[in-house]
Amino acid sequence: MIAGRKTNGGFMNQHAHIVIDLGFGDCGKGTIVDALVRKHKAHSVFRFNGGAQAAHNVVTSDGRHHTFQQFGSGTFVPGVRTILSEFMLVQPWILSSEEALLQQVGVTDAFDRLFIHERALITTPFHRAANQMRERARGDGRHGSCGIGVGETAKDATECGEELILRMGDLCDRETFVTKMHRVRKYKHNQMRLFIAAQRRDPDAEANILAFEDPDEVMYWVDQLYTSIERFHIVDDAFVASILEEDGHVVFEGAQGVLIDEWRGFHPYTTWSTCTFKNALELLERANYAGEVHRIGVVRAYATRHGAGPFPTEDAGLTERIPDTHNQMETWQREFRVGHFDCVSTRYAINACGGIDSLAITCLDRLRDEHVWNVCTHYELAAEDQDSALFDQDDVSEHLVTDIRLGTFQDLAHQERLTNALLRAKPVLRITASSGTFSESVEDHVHRISRELDVPVSILSFGPTAEDKKFL
Repeated sequence: MIAGRKTNGGFMNQHAHIVIDLGFGDCGKGTIVDALVRKHKAHSVFRFNGGAQAAHNVVTSDGRHHTFQQFGSGTFVPGVRTILSEFMLVQPWILSSEEALLQQVGVTDAFDRLFIHERALITTPFHRAANQMRERARGDGRHGSCGIGVGETAKDATECGEELILRMGDLCDRETFVTKMHRVRKYKHNQMRLFIAAQRRDPDAEANILAFEDPDEVMYWVDQLYTSIERFHIVDDAFVASILEEDGHVVFEGAQGVLIDEWRGFHPYTTWSTCTFKNALELLERANYAGEVHRIGVVRAYATRHGAGPFPTEDAGLTERIPDTHNQMETWQREFRVGHFDCVSTRYAINACGGIDSLAITCLDRLRDEHVWNVCTHYELAAEDQDSALFDQDDVSEHLVTDIRLGTFQDLAHQERLTNALLRAKPVLRITASSGTFSESVEDHVHRISRELDVPVSILSFGPTAEDKKFL
């Protein structure tokens, strides 16, 4: 990677910033993307994984707020484009409703600045209904799904032929789109017959069942979409390459978090999405991008998790003392959990995505009233896990570990064994700050995190707006 390259027009100055979440999601990627766009006057934001389950909150200096699902988190900045890459799973119906919300906070040209790759998968209302029925059937064993249908879409894309896969390019031919929608509805209906029988008397499942059994559902959704079809800008590889050939800065906005990555996350509490840098780097490589690339891992100053799954540093006291306005009890993901910063899992996430260039630490202001700030430096393993090959044993004590080993890529059995061990593990906490001033506590806490992870810190966030960010 080099800082620039010679072109016929002279020296080209190109910079790509790739932002991913090193936790379970909800670390503040949206506010970091917004700040990067503003600081570097970026011209475009690329979304490169996930779908409409994203909830990236951005607050402007004048108090406007939006939770970005599919539009890029730089959309508040005039002129900044959003490119939904081929790796996105798009719900075009939700795009229309999200754009209406952006209109309400003063963004009147969001669709004009939105470009969607023709190969991007479409998540239909039938995928969403199937997702919700499966998750409801799991009862107390829920995986923490967002209930949007991303997993159903991704799974079908790996198992079905193109006749059962809808892509954004199919919207260009209404007849083709209608035919495929009927096929998808029938296919998902057949998959869901036992679930429908089991949930027939559940009032919460009524809308899901209707989606499969009402013959008018397909045309209802098709007609709704095609009333605004002219607003969709569907693009190809050449367009993407042309954006990446432009001078200036571009920001790649990741979704979800590495610890719930489809292959490296703690299975089965994971997503059907690659949450590492992989997709973004592939897009840059295809475009022969020769500019500077900076990989940023986002973490909160403390740990959080939305929904079920292992969370070794969870602390009920912190959960009560640090409520989150933008992350509360939710129908599908359920409770929002808070714990101490976890160096062990964060180090694992960094290794899982091939390393990072710097950290962005958010929500430091939320710890202001905490008398003691902690980080977890080790896990204490349960007796049955102390000889496990899942971890690197500490030199001093064989039942304390500092590192989680990477298993063979795509070995979900390994990831499930890791999950079970983490459900039994206990955190070993070290105090990073106590009884000092807030600025002293921040300095000590950030220094300890950076030292433990052996990674420099480039951005500190003390609040929701770009003005609350400190670039180091």
